[in-house]
Amino acid sequence: MDVYRTPDDRFTDLPDFDWDPAYAEVKRPDDDSGEPLHMAYIDAGPSDGPVALLLHGEPTWSFLYRHVIATLVESGVRCIAPDLIGFGRSDKPLSTTDHSYARHVEWVRELAFDHLKLRDVTLVGQDWGGLIGLRLVAEHPERFTRVVAANTGLPTGDQKMPEIWWRFREAVEKAEVLEVGRFVESGCVRGLADETRAAYDAPFPVEESKVGPRAMPSLVPNTPDDPAAEANRAAWVQLTQWSKPFLAAFGDSDPITGAMAPILRKLVPGAQGLEHPVIANAGHLLQEDAGHDLGRAIATFMAD
Repeated sequence: MDVYRTPDDRFTDLPDFDWDPAYAEVKRPDDDSGEPLHMAYIDAGPSDGPVALLLHGEPTWSFLYRHVIATLVESGVRCIAPDLIGFGRSDKPLSTTDHSYARHVEWVRELAFDHLKLRDVTLVGQDWGGLIGLRLVAEHPERFTRVVAANTGLPTGDQKMPEIWWRFREAVEKAEVLEVGRFVESGCVRGLADETRAAYDAPFPVEESKVGPRAMPSLVPNTPDDPAAEANRAAWVQLTQWSKPFLAAFGDSDPITGAMAPILRKLVPGAQGLEHPVIANAGHLLQEDAGHDLGRAIATFMAD
């Protein structure tokens, strides 16, 4: 497995993102070399506070959660915000075959449970952060006390993906030069400042470093016989029995996953009887459009 590691100087002077990264070593699956991958994460807030595990999606990194983290830390929450392998400050495998749904679930599990020993966790998952996080919740329910699903879902390949998702996947796969910051901006309704767009481009200074963002859309189950379909069906069985608090906090302007909000609220027992926030003027990347609003909703949910 060949790996790219983004130089540290790419991450200087990022707007509103002053936390120093920490690193864990996670295994390279099916690699006999034994040399681990470096997985970066932010650990912010009181060490004895309630824990929120903030998982980002495609094609972002933990920078996406900066306003959410600031709001949660003010409320006394300890925030763990990893960079998925292939993203942010984490190592970036250079072959698409190095990436699979199962591997990404395992890498996050290894960081959260083996390295950080997290328990009594509130999951906050958006986009791929939900696809990975909801699998972890279903497979390790004893580790979690609450769930916040934010503009995400858990596809099994048994239903058709929306047309806009197919257009996004095609654009990512066919782009000769993948402009990550521009794709992030397309998922927002409030636009991005130049310095913010640059922060999303920062982890990917050369084209070969972008294998993770290029690979992730193809890993979403879209046929019933997808390699991840059976595991996701099994996860749904567990989620339809999940009675701990489950909040669906969705933006009001997300054409990609917006239809999942009523499904989650209906099918997950722990979602019953809760007031599920709809974040105003927020697109698919609601953390960028309305991070403080989302942070306040999560803080209230955790306090309750």
